[in-house]
Amino acid sequence: MANDKLWGGRFCAKTDEMTDDFNSSIRFDKRLYLEDIEGSLAHTRMLEKQGIISPVESKCIQDGLKKILTDIETGNVTFDVSCEDIHMNIEKLLTDLIGEAGKKLHSARSRNDQVALDTKMYVKKELLNIKKLLLVLEEVILNKAKENLDTVMSGFTHLQKAQPITFAHHICAYFEMFKRDISRLEDAYDRADTCPLGACALAGTTYNIDRYYTSELLGFKMPTLNTIDAVSDRDFVIETISCISFIMMHLSRFCEEIIIWCSQEYNYIKLDDSYSTGSSIMPQKKNPDIAELVRGKCGRVYGNLMGILTVMKGLPLAYNKDMQEDKELLFDSIDTVKMCLEIFTKMFQTSSVNKSVMLKSTKNGFLNATDVADYLVKKGLPFRDTHKIAGELVFYCIQNSKNLEDLELDEFKKYCELFENDIYDAISLENCVQNRKTTGAPSKEAMKPIIEIYEKYIKEKK
Repeated sequence: MANDKLWGGRFCAKTDEMTDDFNSSIRFDKRLYLEDIEGSLAHTRMLEKQGIISPVESKCIQDGLKKILTDIETGNVTFDVSCEDIHMNIEKLLTDLIGEAGKKLHSARSRNDQVALDTKMYVKKELLNIKKLLLVLEEVILNKAKENLDTVMSGFTHLQKAQPITFAHHICAYFEMFKRDISRLEDAYDRADTCPLGACALAGTTYNIDRYYTSELLGFKMPTLNTIDAVSDRDFVIETISCISFIMMHLSRFCEEIIIWCSQEYNYIKLDDSYSTGSSIMPQKKNPDIAELVRGKCGRVYGNLMGILTVMKGLPLAYNKDMQEDKELLFDSIDTVKMCLEIFTKMFQTSSVNKSVMLKSTKNGFLNATDVADYLVKKGLPFRDTHKIAGELVFYCIQNSKNLEDLELDEFKKYCELFENDIYDAISLENCVQNRKTTGAPSKEAMKPIIEIYEKYIKEKK
């Protein structure tokens, strides 16, 4: 019995149904239908321009592809697993629709360069979509920061209270992280911006094609310069998932803090009821499940990154069927980060800040101890000596259940005669924040020009 596949001429036996099912990727790569049709339309125009097909054939193919696109988007197409993938499904639909002219579409191309093209086009589009979502989040962070320039809170290291900062200063650290993520997305886009179509299976073609023309039609910067690399490269997939892994890591860190902050022990922020859940047994519970799920999904994306790295690590040139495994990992990572960015942004935007609780939390923990040491440095003592004096004062306070700002001047003087009444101004928590005026520091004076830089950044990136 002859094989009825589009590639079946060399085969004399029908493909086993289990082989069809195992080999097929249509279940997941059907989402590339738009990229596949757009690539085929450009390829058709190039074939006509180069005289490889006639204008009549070109119009027939293009009209057929546009009809198939409409049918897919209106739900009038059922994909066939026996056709393996989106490329062969569309080619068969086209041939069934327009006849012999449809068989000419695949001249001067292979599924190898076709799938590389479709995936690159999809990646480029989604990199821009993710960037837009990040910019929306950046805008929300910036607005929250502007509302909280005077909201004093504890800064932490090792989850121990360290120095007083502001809520604006703290969340702008995440603004910087997401800025770097946007930069990585832009770099990944630039490296993905080469067109593989025309590389064919691996060695190009004897047809007189114009790859620069096809590349221009499809919005690429230029064609790929090595046909073997064009079909065997999945760096752009790996890099995209890597960029997403960074984003998810930053979201996870942010979520971890939100989970801590909205606990009763901290009570720094309150999540809106619309983005919280309850318990099936404990009526009083209000759980930060959204933040916890985003934190958990970070591991899922890490798994996808390790998966594609492992798939690619031992592959010889050029194309290998193993590379079909890239799609589900890529699609899942993109779907996950987009969903997480959208809901996290809404959750954070609708949250409220308990300013008084944050301020109260700074009263304990000796957050102004470094300022005691700095005060003495300004009086002429070496920092290492002042560090010791400040540490001894902290120990004294612990023994006597006091805070540094509660000490009498004579108590300060027991440890160093250089202390004067101005020590109280130097260690007031508000002054500890507002006196930090260096670039990137938490004072309002330092933050305002940074806010302006961020506003300009968002405006330029939109």
